[in-house]
Amino acid sequence: MNNPLAHYLTSQAYNNAWANHRLLKACGQLTQAEFQATRVSFFPTIQFTLNHILTCDWFYLDALERELRGEAPHADCYVFFEQDEPFSDCAALHAAQRASDLRLIAHCRSLCDADLARPVTILRDTPQVDTRQRLLAHLFQHQIHHRGQVHAMLAGTRIAPPQLDEFYCAGEADERAQDFLELGWTEDDIWGQR
Repeated sequence: MNNPLAHYLTSQAYNNAWANHRLLKACGQLTQAEFQATRVSFFPTIQFTLNHILTCDWFYLDALERELRGEAPHADCYVFFEQDEPFSDCAALHAAQRASDLRLIAHCRSLCDADLARPVTILRDTPQVDTRQRLLAHLFQHQIHHRGQVHAMLAGTRIAPPQLDEFYCAGEADERAQDFLELGWTEDDIWGQR
């Protein structure tokens, strides 16, 4: 396999999108009042937490994509946080997250292993410079962390939290077949040669 680390990161991007799809599908069964209800977590609501995942995706994806295209860092990187909660409706948030996830998958699919050591700059108050590999690892962990919070908050509702930790095992393909059908993916999209 050529570029095994880039291929692995692509599989992580698919896993990330799959988990977001399952979680947002479950959250879509909540009433608006349940979606916005104050709960115990880092962010006070399911709506706020899911919006935070999305705006942080926009923030990091912008930096990653700009660097790969050879463009200067965004002059106002905080523009992605002008609204804490750009979406109040779960269906609209799900669609926006899906678009962001597809961008992340496309970005990862475009990489080769040599791209992973390239520095990416984000013009925070004190500029942040990290390798692409570190930023991608951070982005995946950030989503996992906050999805776990939403998962826990869902446990306090009438909607059962979805299983999110079964993806890679070959023998569990039937467990994800319906989701993959909904997402338009095949096993070969993820695990095939690049």
